[in-house]
Amino acid sequence: MGEIISPGFRFYPTEEELISFYLHKKLEGKTPKLDRVIPVVTIYDLDPWHLPNCHGELCMGDREQWFFFVPRQEREARGGRPCRTTTSGYWKATGSPSYVYSTNSKVIGVKKSMVFYKGKAPTGGKTKWKMNEYRAIQEENNSTTSSTFSIPKLRHEMSLCRVYVISGSFRAFDRRPVAPVITTSEPSKSVIKENVNKMEATSSLDEESLAIQEQDYLNYFQGDQNPNVNEAINKRVKSDLHDVPFSGWELFDGRYLL
Repeated sequence: MGEIISPGFRFYPTEEELISFYLHKKLEGKTPKLDRVIPVVTIYDLDPWHLPNCHGELCMGDREQWFFFVPRQEREARGGRPCRTTTSGYWKATGSPSYVYSTNSKVIGVKKSMVFYKGKAPTGGKTKWKMNEYRAIQEENNSTTSSTFSIPKLRHEMSLCRVYVISGSFRAFDRRPVAPVITTSEPSKSVIKENVNKMEATSSLDEESLAIQEQDYLNYFQGDQNPNVNEAINKRVKSDLHDVPFSGWELFDGRYLL
């Protein structure tokens, strides 16, 4: 029998916790009990209004947002585009991909936002169902030095999706850089999109292209900062976020806050 969750006790993670702890632990094959919080579900086989029935057993009290690990589709593994069509409609991307930042303003992942449309594309009707899809960036080796920086690479084996219903309420869910920041300003959407495409294509680049991309990475992500400083920050992020128990649980005054 599962534990009884008291009213007001709910899963309330930040985007940093979702990627740095939950998604990375899943990709590493650690902490099997994660499925009790975030289950593995092929969400595109189901309409969004059926997904709440697939929630993690420790998140059964939430009525407006649900989290799932989503394995890579076979067509993606062969280099194709993912199929996001369900029985009743389809998920459509909105806007450009955006970065997810750590507490120290380091880019740790990429987020893609989608809206569910009911009906056949492209004439489907927009619904209140939305989703954020998160992919993690391959972590750097601790022995990495300033002379051996590698180009960031997205992990495609598993993504983490947050499905939710627009309720009209506001809450601080994602994180944005605050002073002091590593870069002089937050990159524009065009720069983010370009960098995401570079990360996705890294595995197929030849050595000459890798050298060029490496310099672009240093320009976009590191700015004029000393690489040794960034390496130190990276170590602190790992030590702070990867050796702790389940993150993101918060207790509120007997009611759900969204």
